[in-house]
Amino acid sequence: MTYNNKPNPDDRSDNVEKLQAMITNTIENMEAAEESLALTDSETQRQQIEAKNERRRESIESFRSEVKDEANNQG
Repeated sequence: MTYNNKPNPDDRSDNVEKLQAMITNTIENMEAAEESLALTDSETQRQQIEAKNERRRESIESFRSEVKDEANNQG
């Protein structure tokens, strides 16, 4: 039995598109979470949702920074 241990080629050609899709998905998740805030009376749940959305905002900023880096490297 032989195993192919070759690494996958480093194909970064679609990184910008993937990052932009992740930004879009994260924004959609944030919006859904914001809508759920209106439906909850639980202060604990409210704090959890707000904390998660804050982490999502940080992720979006990181994604956007990566998009800029990738765009600069492709040009």
